[in-house]
Amino acid sequence: MTQFNPWVTPLNLMTTEPLLSGGRVEYEDFPANTDVLSSLLYTLFQENWHQVGVGHVAEGGVLELEFTAAPKLCILYDGYLTVAAEGWHLHLCIEPSLGGPECKTPLKLRQKRQVSRAAFYRRFNAEGNPRSWGIKFWNGANVEVMTIFFPNPFVEDENLLPEGKPNLAKLALYEEMREIYVLGKQPIPFTRNPLKRSYISVCTSGRCLPSRKWEPTFTALKASVEKAGLDIEVRTSGCLEVCKLGPVVFNSEDRSWYTRVTPDVAEIIVEEHLVRGNKVREYSYPPE
Repeated sequence: MTQFNPWVTPLNLMTTEPLLSGGRVEYEDFPANTDVLSSLLYTLFQENWHQVGVGHVAEGGVLELEFTAAPKLCILYDGYLTVAAEGWHLHLCIEPSLGGPECKTPLKLRQKRQVSRAAFYRRFNAEGNPRSWGIKFWNGANVEVMTIFFPNPFVEDENLLPEGKPNLAKLALYEEMREIYVLGKQPIPFTRNPLKRSYISVCTSGRCLPSRKWEPTFTALKASVEKAGLDIEVRTSGCLEVCKLGPVVFNSEDRSWYTRVTPDVAEIIVEEHLVRGNKVREYSYPPE
């Protein structure tokens, strides 16, 4: 594991895309490595959810979603950032997605899915004035996959402000993030990757047979972790890709899966694996 570097090295790469409408889009690329993307996305979605929107833009259509409350979930699992809001959720591949415990995803598909380019942008009208601000992400096939929208100083409560009277204070978040991630003039405000905090999770999917009774396992894990005094978050999750062998548990620190985890087994996993560093091979998946 590489050491976390709180300083972004600027790429000094600016490109311009002309628009058929007569305007243009100006892009400023920044490094698309996992630590940089994790820090930026955590800051925007977890700490500034009330200021940003997210969606997709293409000729002929725009999808724009807003948060009405802080995300219920902001987690990195098998390469994908998952953010869950009220009524919708998103996934964005920001590091290699290996394909579950058996690493089923071919190398070429991993490379295609992962974000390979990220850029802050400003969209200018035909008169040369900026009219919208955001960040765009492209995958390894150079396909645009997601857009983050910053507050627009020309819009207030879905209404356009009078011409010549923009609320320029609304650009503060854009300028702050640009200073850190494009220009490298300020450090990333974390001492480690905020999405890499150790956690152990229990699958709550209805497909997680045979018992589907995940609650006792979750309770046992939480109690055992607290008793051991470990700085590890115990959480629930969606499908952990080992259906029919539940309850299933995933340990993020070393990317390991356990199956058939009863409350008694949960206590053993905490004591042997999390405390002493020894995998409980009888319940490991894939079998060793």
